[in-house]
Amino acid sequence: MDIDRQGKAPIYEALQKYKTMRVVPFDVPGHKQGKGNPELREFLGEKCLSVDVNSMKPLDNIGHPVSVIKESEELAADAFGAHHAFLMVNGTTSAVQAMIMSVCKQGDKIIMPRNVHKSAINALILCGAIPVYVNPGVNKELGIPLGMSIHEIKKAIDQNPDAKAIFVNNPTYYGICSDLKKITELAHRNNMVVLVDEAHGTHFYFGENMPLNAMAAGADMAAVSMHKTGGSLSQSSFLLTSNRLSTGHVRQIINLTQTTSGSYLLLSSLDISRRNLALDGKNIFAKVTSLADYGREEINKIGGYYAFSKELINGDSVYDFDRTKLSVHTREIGLAGIEVYDILRDDYYIQIEFGDIGNILAIISVGDRALALERLVSSLSEIRRLYMRDKTGMFDHEYINPEVVMPPQQAFYSGKYSVPIQKSAGYISGEFVMAYPPGIPILAPGERITPEIIDYISYAKAKGSFLTGTEDMFIQNIRIVEE
Repeated sequence: MDIDRQGKAPIYEALQKYKTMRVVPFDVPGHKQGKGNPELREFLGEKCLSVDVNSMKPLDNIGHPVSVIKESEELAADAFGAHHAFLMVNGTTSAVQAMIMSVCKQGDKIIMPRNVHKSAINALILCGAIPVYVNPGVNKELGIPLGMSIHEIKKAIDQNPDAKAIFVNNPTYYGICSDLKKITELAHRNNMVVLVDEAHGTHFYFGENMPLNAMAAGADMAAVSMHKTGGSLSQSSFLLTSNRLSTGHVRQIINLTQTTSGSYLLLSSLDISRRNLALDGKNIFAKVTSLADYGREEINKIGGYYAFSKELINGDSVYDFDRTKLSVHTREIGLAGIEVYDILRDDYYIQIEFGDIGNILAIISVGDRALALERLVSSLSEIRRLYMRDKTGMFDHEYINPEVVMPPQQAFYSGKYSVPIQKSAGYISGEFVMAYPPGIPILAPGERITPEIIDYISYAKAKGSFLTGTEDMFIQNIRIVEE
């Protein structure tokens, strides 16, 4: 990394210069630097709206960058150790979809874990690729899916030598990492590309003693949510590529779905955040790790909770663990994670990332302070004292092994009709059911609906999980494929 160059933030600097020019706008956006919407200007501030501008020659164009955005891309690539970096303003969802659509077309196979984010399966619906699922193991005690074991990867490659790519989560929502370097070496020996969802792994590139990041492992593409742990604005991300892929082709794929009106608020936040992490990332993430370790230690003193960490490492399906993830198992106190999540928000005004059937996750990042963590710990202690109950009858696992009957695209676009979820066992799902967050489908298009899945959906609803995906907004009916 060229530290001297990393002190630059070309998009931010160009916007600062634009502001001094006192330009009279006869272009979009129509609020005209906030003058046309006083309430919005008062809410967001004049400084914000004055740089909510349209693409123009001095500010470059995200779809075809030749100046300041191009320079910002080059700086990001240098900072992340990539051949190229694309600034993404449609979220990491669009970065994940661009990865898959860049290397897979209709009928192509892609090897992936089933616990992927819905954006990956949505990409299969868009391009017609066929998933070959490597089902992760399950930690029965915690009820969480693990990483992909090398044995299972080898088996999938042997059975599907024509697969185009392998898709890897690095890390999972819970902080679990697979052996990314070995997976990459295996893939490349078999002429497959490696696509990595690093939505929760920005810090792997800048912190010390972190799990291996995708570019360092030799992967071909990585989707990185800068906004999650790197400090940029929501919806802003990077898509990183290696020199094994055509930069021009990937840009064409991105431009199929990404907006032509790239927000300069998002772009400048990527620019500034990249600069901050390149210059001070080691110190920033040392503090983040220290805070997470402190929180984990204090939560484990309470009793009943289990904030897990590197002790889960087994050298394979849990090859490494992201210590910045404050993942806490709650079932021993008789509460589902989603119940603790709701109590924290409603009674203690603490908003954590998510709660599922057995766990909660608190994201610790650049903006956190020790005082806030102490408040979380004390609140969890009080919740245990006030709400602890017998855990009998609680679900003991999260992961359901799917039976894939047809490709997601075929199922999604097939003729469908609606039936009550409770009467849908045996049919093929034509849509998603998922708890959001984390947005990992319980059921995806093309999968057989089973009594176990129906029970899981009912249990998740009863515990208060926010379920999404079906046309029916109340998640009482599901559209099934006509057979």
